Amino acid sequence: MEERNRFGFRPWRPRSLKARQLTAASLSLVAFLMLAGFALDRAFAETAENNLRQRLKSYAMAYADNIDFGRDGSLYTPELGPDPRFHRPGSGLYAEVVMPNAHWASLSAEGPLLPEVAGQLEARQERFDGPLAMTQIDGSQGEVYRYGIGLVWGERGPDNEFPYTIFVMEDAQTLAAQVRVFRAALWVYLGGAGLILLLLQVVILNWSLRPLKRVIAELVRVQRGQLQRMSERHPRELEPLTESINALIDSEREHLDRQRNTLADLAHSLKTPLAVLRTQLDAGGDPQGPREAVLRHEVDTQVKRMSDLVSYQLARAASGGHKLFSAPVPIESSAEEIVRGLEKVYATKNVLCEFDVAPGVQFYGEAGDLQELLGNLLENAFKWARHRVLLTARPGASAPNRRAGLHLSVDDDGPGIAPDDVARVLQRGVRGDERVQGHGIGLSIVQDLVRDYRGELHVSRSPELGGARFEVILPPGL
Repeated sequence: MEERNRFGFRPWRPRSLKARQLTAASLSLVAFLMLAGFALDRAFAETAENNLRQRLKSYAMAYADNIDFGRDGSLYTPELGPDPRFHRPGSGLYAEVVMPNAHWASLSAEGPLLPEVAGQLEARQERFDGPLAMTQIDGSQGEVYRYGIGLVWGERGPDNEFPYTIFVMEDAQTLAAQVRVFRAALWVYLGGAGLILLLLQVVILNWSLRPLKRVIAELVRVQRGQLQRMSERHPRELEPLTESINALIDSEREHLDRQRNTLADLAHSLKTPLAVLRTQLDAGGDPQGPREAVLRHEVDTQVKRMSDLVSYQLARAASGGHKLFSAPVPIESSAEEIVRGLEKVYATKNVLCEFDVAPGVQFYGEAGDLQELLGNLLENAFKWARHRVLLTARPGASAPNRRAGLHLSVDDDGPGIAPDDVARVLQRGVRGDERVQGHGIGLSIVQDLVRDYRGELHVSRSPELGGARFEVILPPGL
């Protein structure tokens, strides 16, 4: 079941390094392309506008070179202007000449309502305006750019000079169309370049992260017990990481071996003195009085308890405890070996043990831990069963880059365990029935082992056989 917090939302998980790098690169690339596109767009718009100004100026100077004035100050214009559009009404290119007491406009200005001219410009004064509102021939609204330059006619002498101004206007749609075509081409090319760069970034990122993926693959193999330690062929930047992992593996193994040996030595050292005490008590003969009998009984009880504890600690030392990076142990073969021994011990009960083990299911841990786990659960089931025992093994929950979990259950057709007695039965040294032979520590060993593997132990009524069911759930391991 998916884990959620107390508000019902799934907990936030950090993004992978690849996702982080790809997101950062994509955002940076998009930001760069947008800024570059904006800069290129503005540069082109300014260049196109400046080109328009220069073109309108060239038209104005062409008119200035070809027009002439009569003695009465009348204006003579050439039959053909610098561009044929000046002679076509509403063509989008217009010319006007403003004089002190007169006004002239090109044929193209007939029909449209052009922006009103405020007045003449000073000599050699230039002005570029736009876009300015105008009305087209069809009555629709439009805009024009206007260039004006102030000139002075002086062929009749200084006393007869008079100023005039030439205005040339062009429809703003011409400039807008140029900018629109450029923008379409610009974003197509920038988008294609961005896509190519993004794909190239993905290739480079995969190539850069390949050594890290190799480290992860090796670590997974080490966790599954397929490798003893990490290899040493890695980039310099990853060498401290792999060396630390190898040091951790070596330290964990040495610590476990040292702990196991110390525990075994201690238990073995206590076993001999306890055996001597037991022998002396058995050879001491009958007690002489009630007080001596009570004392001997108490000493005998404590010696037996100490012997049981030593046996338990020896078993724990032999099993080895929960060890990281252990090779997987098959379930079925280990269970068959244990069942063969139990069938001999409980031959008189004629117990049939059935297996329901999924193909390929494995226990990721120490082989001794699996022997201890299955041995105590199956022995308990054989002890209480009437005729049938069922062992079920299924793969448990899984998680990325982790060893698979395990789901074990042992059922019997015995009397079962009442829910109120479950906690008591799992206590160390407590037996479900004092008349049944045993030390009462088998199930506590199971409980300790399950706790070492961060798992759960559940005791309930078996739905298949009607007796007790002991269910072990181990989560995905490291």
